[in-house]
Formats: sequence, C-alpha cells, structure tokens
Amino acid sequence: MSMAQPLKKLVSCVILDLDGTLLNTDGIITNVLKVLLVKYGKQWDGREAQKIVGKTPVEEAAAIVEEYQLPCTTDEFIAEITPMFNNQWCNIKALPGANRLIKHLNGHGLPMALASNSPRASIESKIFYHQGWKESFSVIIGGDEVKMGKPSPEIFLEAAKRLNIEPSSCLVIEDSVPGVTAGKAAGMEVVAVPSIPKQSHLYTSADEIINSLLDLQPEKWGLPQFQDWVEGTLPLEPSYIGGPVIKGFGRGSKVLGIPTANVSAEENSDFLSEHPSGVYFGWAGLSNRGVYKMVMSIGWNPYFNNTEKTIEPWLLHEFHEDFYGEELRLVVVGYIRPEANFPCLERLVAKIHNDKKVAERALDLPLYSKYKDDPLLKTTL
Repeated sequence: MSMAQPLKKLVSCVILDLDGTLLNTDGIITNVLKVLLVKYGKQWDGREAQKIVGKTPVEEAAAIVEEYQLPCTTDEFIAEITPMFNNQWCNIKALPGANRLIKHLNGHGLPMALASNSPRASIESKIFYHQGWKESFSVIIGGDEVKMGKPSPEIFLEAAKRLNIEPSSCLVIEDSVPGVTAGKAAGMEVVAVPSIPKQSHLYTSADEIINSLLDLQPEKWGLPQFQDWVEGTLPLEPSYIGGPVIKGFGRGSKVLGIPTANVSAEENSDFLSEHPSGVYFGWAGLSNRGVYKMVMSIGWNPYFNNTEKTIEPWLLHEFHEDFYGEELRLVVVGYIRPEANFPCLERLVAKIHNDKKVAERALDLPLYSKYKDDPLLKTTL
C-alpha cells in the first residue's frame, strides 16, 4: 500500500445499497413515470427525481401523487405502476464499476450484504438478471423485512447482525442522502456515491464522497486493493456512442485552445445516464477521414459551471480545418479519472494535456489498440 494513503478505518465487511448504487435504476424509473403520467395528462419533470431518491417505494409513490396532484390514492398508484416496473427489471444495467466491485470483494472472500429499501421480492427480481450477484451476498435484506426503511439505521443494523459483524466494522456504500444518514446512524463507515448531480454538499456526513464506483479505493479501509489499473488507466467494457458532430471544433477551442467536438447530449442521453462524469478515452472514427485516438470528458465541467451534462471528445490529431457536419463515431474503452474542479484555467488546461498524454500512451497498448479496427468506427449506420 502506498504511504500516501492513510488508512481511514479498518473494516471487515461491505454493505451495499442496490438502486442507484449498483444498478442504474434512475433511467427505468424516469421511463415508466413518463409513460404513466401522460395517462393523467401530466408531464414527468426530471427535477422531481431528487425528491424520491433513497425513499421507500410507498414514500416515493406518495410524493409523486402529491407533487402532480394525481386523481388517485397512493395505493392505486402503486398497484398501477408495480407491474410496469416488473416488466422493466430485465433492462436495468449495472452501473460502471458495480460488477468489478462485487467480483473483487467476492474473490477476496469478504462478507457482503445487500440492504435496500425495496421489497425483498423486488430485489430478487432485479439481481436475477446479473450473473453471480445473488451468490456473492451472504445477506440480502429488503425494506419489507424491517419496521422502518432508511434513513432509519434499522436495515443496516439488521444486516450487521445477520453477518455477525460489529456495526463499527462495516463499510456502507450508498448513493442517497437517506442511505448515508442511515449508515452513519448505525455507527458504520459510509462512502457516498451521490446519484444526484452537483449535490455533493448534501452528503457531508459521509466519511468519503466519490464520483463513481470506478473511483473507490478499498485499501483506504484496509480492504484489498484493485489490481486492474494499467498505466494510469482503467479498462472498461467497450461502450459505443455514435452520432454526427454538431460543431466541428466546439467551445473548447476558444477558451482552452483545444479542439473539442460538442456532441449532442440529447441524442446520447442513454449513454450519458450510464456513464458517470469523468475523463475517458478510446477511438474516434470520422466518416471521411479515418480513425484517431481520442480522449473525452463527460460531465458538467465545474470550471464552466455547465447546467447540462456534456460529452466533449478531443481527437488527438492535428486537423488544419474544421469538419462540420461529418459523422463522428466513438468507441470508449477506458477511464482515467473523475471530473474535478480547478481553481484556474491554467491548471485545467495542464490537467487536460496530461489526460491527453495518458490516453495517447495507453492506446498503443494491445489491450486498447485492438479496438481501433472496430467495424463500428468505419460504418455509417
């Protein structure tokens, strides 16, 4: 372990939340609510999402019925929406880093519990579609197995009891404020992975706040370190994103002196909801020119205080002319770091140039260079 990493506190087990921590349920919830609310002549407003994060299903339903003044009771609303959700569980993707974390902890024989405000049956149906998950948890506990859901500590204390481990030796990983509150009230160490963007100030009671599971450093808690970083990069299952370049060289070039393409966030909303903000890299195919190395940022760029999450790829090649309207296809193969805020433009630019160096070097490794020939980069779909 590096000397620079002081141990926060030794723990001997990990208790994980499910929705929003391991599974990307937000997208599904949004899709189902959009459809259902149209029936009542209402329009789902994404901003309501933060009012329901981490609440119990009944509290979520009550909040929506009240917020939209729906002409039905909470129970009627639940009866209507439950089958719609059940049809969708098979489509929920694991959040980046979730499979990696479960495999890592399980591979080292660390006891793990899953503690969620969702009913037990709903937890079972969600994890059924994710290979190896069910077997990896020594304990699975749902909100219907305790008297009070989070923010009450009861569910976490019950998980510790079933694991037969002292609460103070448990590390909780949570995405919601009620979950963090519950973990701290249970006397546990808590890592928050906020699912609400730009709201980390709400999570200050957590022992550590990280941007995504990709940034978790288990060694800080005396747990085995991940061994899968390669020369400052983390290999990911390749993810694809395609679409036209909206502007040849976007805003980046004016302020940063760096030619970035602004990719439409609207057309790639699924990709954006699946990828935590941060710096990634991979290959870019330009329909009429070829395939180039690429480093890109996903996120809000705190320096510019963006209100919308953006995708900004930087093609690592000297182009002497703009390429407006050409089709750009991206294959994202690895991760470099979380998004950070910089005190001044110089520091930001220096960091971006450093990201470029890391990506250029990594893309020469066979691990990543093999994706250069991906047919998706060459075809126009």
